[in-house]
Amino acid sequence: MTESHNEPPPGRSTEEASFEELPLDSKLKKGVREIGYKVPTPIQKGTIPHAVSGRDVIGTAQTGTGKTAAFLLPVLERLLEEPRGRILALILTPTRELALQADGFLRRLAGHTHLRGAPVYGGVGMVDQERALRGGAEIIIATPGRLLDHMSRGYVDFRSLRILVLDEADRMLDMGFLPDVRRILDRLPRERQTMLFSATMPPEVVSLSRQFLKDPKLVQVEERTVAAVGVSHLALPVPSHLKAELLLNLLQDETMTSVLVFARTKHRADRLGRELQHRGIRAGVIHGNRSQSQRVRALEAFRTGEFRVLVATDIAARGVDVKDVSHVVNFDVPHEPEIYVHRVGRTARAQQRGDAFTLVSPEEGADLARIEKVIGMAIPRARVPNFPYGAPRPSLPGPARSAPRPPFRGRGPRPHRPGRRGA
Repeated sequence: MTESHNEPPPGRSTEEASFEELPLDSKLKKGVREIGYKVPTPIQKGTIPHAVSGRDVIGTAQTGTGKTAAFLLPVLERLLEEPRGRILALILTPTRELALQADGFLRRLAGHTHLRGAPVYGGVGMVDQERALRGGAEIIIATPGRLLDHMSRGYVDFRSLRILVLDEADRMLDMGFLPDVRRILDRLPRERQTMLFSATMPPEVVSLSRQFLKDPKLVQVEERTVAAVGVSHLALPVPSHLKAELLLNLLQDETMTSVLVFARTKHRADRLGRELQHRGIRAGVIHGNRSQSQRVRALEAFRTGEFRVLVATDIAARGVDVKDVSHVVNFDVPHEPEIYVHRVGRTARAQQRGDAFTLVSPEEGADLARIEKVIGMAIPRARVPNFPYGAPRPSLPGPARSAPRPPFRGRGPRPHRPGRRGA
């Protein structure tokens, strides 16, 4: 089902695009080979030469296009000759999962260098993080809130900082971190290199870039609403109260080996996760209200295959870095087309192949139409053979009788008339 990782797109030979051509030290190229990369993605090829030269960079790229390596490799390259024991680079990222993901990549790419990284995020103890901030690491990967906690204690020294990276800037805006980011940036050295990466460029992010970046090179590898290459899209019309039953029907297909399911709210994610587990599906749930240990445990179980399904909200799923997600399922249609693009980008990562199913209730038809208009394609509709689309919404059992566990029911929408065509 999947092509090999980081292979060149059709029509491009390996000779036309190679990591060997990029201005990187042999130690880093060795790490690149060991991590399995062969051909740089467009954001990597467009960013690395400018970033290595020390220029400020604005990179716009969708999730799953390889931008983590696009900023980590030039950070490492520029710091290779620097001494140990001082904070030389700061990478700000909105979530704990993204901090851990970037730290994992950093450890592998820097394996043949003297450079050390450390993640700094909330939900865990501060002692080890304090040690790293006092000189135990040269590259700090931090969430804004926890970094400010450490900075308020007075032992964080950024006087030697040479490089700042703002990752997922639009998501930091969505999560309300922009004031915290500005507070941090105001306390950093003015003479530094700054790189900003964002899937979208809302006005607040544009304003931030104008204030804190100097003559940046814009690297825009694709339009912000272009769906990931390699994704097969399919819409499955279904009444809202039958969505969980349809998902369970789909999961009878054994080729759905690693399934990331998106729910609109934390409450719906929890309910769906419980329903799947009750029906014998190995499933985990991640969202913002889960503790750090719960989120790490669920993500690791999904990555190793212990969990076949991971139910997530959009913000939490930004940190999901699993190489072989076979299917993305939009249990709820997102209101914004950009969110759809982010979701389906979790499969077909780095030019692999993947499938994206969207369960569409009658009430969500307008949202799907907006998605189709923005991404410039009509998403095919299909109906699952022999599925009971006309099944009524179950009523609550009375006090004198018992009833089987009802299927998942969403909030608000009324059932449509039996027999209504949805395709």
